[in-house]
Amino acid sequence: MLDLTFWLTAAAILVLLALSAFFSGSETALTAASRAKLHGRAERGDRGAAVALRITEDSERLIGALLLGNNVVNILSASLATALLTRLFGQSGVALATLVMTALVLVFSEVMPKTYAITNSEAAAARVAPPVRVLVLVLSPVVSVVRTLVRGLLWLVGVRTDPRAAMFSVRDEILGALALGHQEGTVEKEDRDRLLGALDLADRTVEEIMLPRGQIEMIDAELDPREIVKAVLASSHTRLPIYRTERENILGILHSKDLLRAVERNAATGPDGRAKLSELDVLSVAMPAYFVPETTPLDEQMREFLKRRTHFALVVDEYGDLRGLITLEDIIEEIVGEIADEFDPAEAEAIKKTPEGDWLVDGSVTIRDLNRAQDWHLPDDEANTVAGLVIHEAETIPTQGQVFTFHGFRFEVVARKNNRVTKLRIRPVEA
Repeated sequence: MLDLTFWLTAAAILVLLALSAFFSGSETALTAASRAKLHGRAERGDRGAAVALRITEDSERLIGALLLGNNVVNILSASLATALLTRLFGQSGVALATLVMTALVLVFSEVMPKTYAITNSEAAAARVAPPVRVLVLVLSPVVSVVRTLVRGLLWLVGVRTDPRAAMFSVRDEILGALALGHQEGTVEKEDRDRLLGALDLADRTVEEIMLPRGQIEMIDAELDPREIVKAVLASSHTRLPIYRTERENILGILHSKDLLRAVERNAATGPDGRAKLSELDVLSVAMPAYFVPETTPLDEQMREFLKRRTHFALVVDEYGDLRGLITLEDIIEEIVGEIADEFDPAEAEAIKKTPEGDWLVDGSVTIRDLNRAQDWHLPDDEANTVAGLVIHEAETIPTQGQVFTFHGFRFEVVARKNNRVTKLRIRPVEA
């Protein structure tokens, strides 16, 4: 019974189990490996990592080839084992072959190689990439036929697949890693917020973070030059829009340094070195105003600021009406948090916890800032500020003392000025 055929069949089964382990481990390694880490290894001269990056670009073809090879060797090894044990034990060999091959495939061809691949995913991916690349090229015609057949069957049941869809999303990978790292305590909240802020710039617009028109400090060009100088000196800002007659009629941007230089020149040319401020032409030192649409993405606006070497822009709507003001500092604050210097006026806390455990929040606080500060998840699709969210949900301008409950939070209107909700008391609703 134990002739040459027996030993050749047993050897073939072992080879097939080894190939199954290779296919299983390769699939896990190439899908679990971080493309960023593979790119780093490739930059350091690791040719296997460079090959791994290339073959994972077409993830559908890669997985198809590995699954095809894995299924072929598993089915073939099971068939050979059944034939071998049936020859030794008769009809009972079928059940015995099923038990033996299930145990061997599970331990040596699935669990063990996949555990190793997950533990050393980048190193394993770099090692297996060259032979897998050859396998993908050889099985490419078969995989293409299978892929077309699968898409056709999915199309019949109403499922549409996108062949250009990427299996790996760098942004999603980073977001998931940050969320997991924060939950496990390896990433601090401040670090997570800074990285998330940088990633979100492309998804947010100027309108969401601009200073509203009603809060912009402006200079009236009709004022006496002495009054203009006093106003500029009293302001905490170095750049101020200058207008005539109405605030929509912006003539330019007055920089405090340019004004100071004009005053110094005026003093040098005046009698006895005294400045004649009444003769100072403020508009002659004003810079042209830079206008941007309110729908401009923040990342694009930051690039424009750097390209133009300016930090200040006025925001207009589709009709050209002034909506607000944005600076480079506003965009940077979306990444690093609030930036204050010695000239910024002291402001009361916009988010303050009460002894009862509630939160007193200014109505002008943006939903994004509140979510970042408290790790909440209030929606910001329909409104930018907390007051705007309450008005949107209430479908009216609420009065002082009104209470609303939505999105898992209780909102109480603490203060209202004219048509603006200025202060809210917020408390999470207990589950």
